[in-house]
Amino acid sequence: MSIGTVDVTQELAAFLRTRRERLDPRDFGLPSRRQTRRTPGLRREEVAELAGVSTDYIVRLEQARGLRPSADVVEGLARALRLAPDERAYLFGLAQQRPRDADELATTAAPSLARLVADLSPLPAMLMNHRYDILAWNGEMARLLLDFDTLPPSQRNAMWLCLMHPELREFYVDRERVVREGIAHLRAAWAAHPQDQALSDLIAEFITRDEQFARLWAEREIKVNGRGRKVIRHPDVGMIAVHFETLTPLQDPDQLLVIYRAADDESQSALDELCAR
Repeated sequence: MSIGTVDVTQELAAFLRTRRERLDPRDFGLPSRRQTRRTPGLRREEVAELAGVSTDYIVRLEQARGLRPSADVVEGLARALRLAPDERAYLFGLAQQRPRDADELATTAAPSLARLVADLSPLPAMLMNHRYDILAWNGEMARLLLDFDTLPPSQRNAMWLCLMHPELREFYVDRERVVREGIAHLRAAWAAHPQDQALSDLIAEFITRDEQFARLWAEREIKVNGRGRKVIRHPDVGMIAVHFETLTPLQDPDQLLVIYRAADDESQSALDELCAR
């Protein structure tokens, strides 16, 4: 079999057929195919009823007759076919639609990711969701920034701390660049999650309470910077320059793993001193 450029209409048709045919009618309370069915899986009319569309629509999709289902139809098909999360994302991609937001935003770190953050010691590391809520951190990050355990959960947000926390407002030497890069991420997250009211409320709070945020937000910059350099004015050990890297877990693409490394020998010495305290 030769593989060339994807024909999304044909691939959508084949994908729907294979996922329909692998389903066991007994899981839906339907007669076993060995008794009354000549083909494997669910019938097209059964999928149509489960998905809330017409049987003719399913027939035309499976015959690759040029339909482009809406996001609501794709969601119905994914539910009817009991697609796993990766399969659901694939179906949305083939239909050239964007999935709706997940029902619940992660507000706690998965245990495996929390362990990973801890295992990254002695490198300062933390895990955030798309709102910049801080979900997990290790001791080195707490010593470098502040003890997140002392904060109420509503304040454990990287952008809120940068803008509102009195000890961190002047923490970064190039504060405007740090805020600008944070805004670019929040704008991208806001566009990708239009139904996330909590994120919209957070942005509205920043616009109202911080003039710099309001000015930079209005510029509509969208270039997200996942790596770079920051210089920190630490109250205990002085200037610390760090390189940062932002990684996205494949299983949790709306979360961000941020890792800091000392940018020079003097900064490494300062970090070592912090960790020894």
